[in-house]
Amino acid sequence: MNLKSSLLWTGSLRIVTRGLTIIKTLILARILTPAQFGIFGIASLVLGFLETMTETGVNVILIQEKGDIKNYINTGWVVSIVRGFLISSLIIFMSPFIITFFNSLESLYSLRLISLIPIIRGFINPAVVSYQKNLKFNSEFKFRGSLILFEVVTTILFGLIMRSEIAFVLGMITSSFLEVVLSFAIISPRPRLEFNFKKLKILLSLGKWITFAKIFDYLFSHGDDIVVGKLLGVYPLGIYQQAYKISTLPITEISETFQKVTFPLYSKMVAENASIKKIYLKTLLTTSLIIIPFGIVLYLFPKEIVILILGNQWLSAAPVLQVLASFGVVKTIANSSFPLLLANKRQDLVMALTLIGIIGLGTTIYPLVNIYGLVGAGISTIIGSLVMIPPAFYWVRKLTND
Repeated sequence: MNLKSSLLWTGSLRIVTRGLTIIKTLILARILTPAQFGIFGIASLVLGFLETMTETGVNVILIQEKGDIKNYINTGWVVSIVRGFLISSLIIFMSPFIITFFNSLESLYSLRLISLIPIIRGFINPAVVSYQKNLKFNSEFKFRGSLILFEVVTTILFGLIMRSEIAFVLGMITSSFLEVVLSFAIISPRPRLEFNFKKLKILLSLGKWITFAKIFDYLFSHGDDIVVGKLLGVYPLGIYQQAYKISTLPITEISETFQKVTFPLYSKMVAENASIKKIYLKTLLTTSLIIIPFGIVLYLFPKEIVILILGNQWLSAAPVLQVLASFGVVKTIANSSFPLLLANKRQDLVMALTLIGIIGLGTTIYPLVNIYGLVGAGISTIIGSLVMIPPAFYWVRKLTND
């Protein structure tokens, strides 16, 4: 499958996914309150943090692997299962401390329920990465599209019936069950409960930089949520998270579509010792020409967009939406180097770039939030992304010099 066809299928999946997500938000934002969104936001923050802290990098390594992925499937699956039970146990154990940290007793039930998700996800067939590895993005479109449709429909139904933030968690649980079933029903090879210590050492050795990079990326992407939830509470957290999603949704989805396609493409080009510079620059230019107009629209019409998508009760999201529109553009440019660095197996540089972003975010967010509230959090995210751009372009230049 060529680059144009790959972009078409991946872009279509992103459009379908985010289109359905917008429909879900349109409906549930008029049923649930910002505080209820914030309660779920705390539970999802904890799940995301622990999933990131225990990330093994198996999927990325399987894509990078030049040979048959069968050699690592069984061990990777066992690791995934053990990881799922570990994450679940940690959520249960940490729940009392989490609700104290965020001063949100009402988050306890959501935390306990969401602890089921990593156990279920642990049983997903690791061979699902074969679609991306082999550039079969048409098959991935059908697989992922079915899952997101199922999750959106079930979440909306639970929301209409229960009028509770628990609807989000139940939608994730049912979708995770379906993914496990489909991953074994339609994808091969199918793993077995076999464990090879030597292969585990290889996976962990190759994946260590990915693990660190994922941790840093999570802290960079959600450090602002943690600070907002801690300093301002669940209601402002719900407002901020929805503004963040709206502002970055069209921009980051476009950029991530390009990144998802170019990573396996760059990996193949590196293996064949082909020149990457031209296609990288072309991809960066094309992405920039698409995302900048989206950023301008979000900046000029924040109130209208908030009312259209979320409704009048969310109008306090408009000022931060305006700030975060600029963040989406800057972040896309900063992250454009990631697929190229990963293709060259320079996970250490991805980690270093993300660490630079965290330093920029971490040194500014507390004073800015204390002074400007939610808008201050948005400004801090822009600073974090801006400081990543110079070193990112420097390393890209070094790696693409033929």
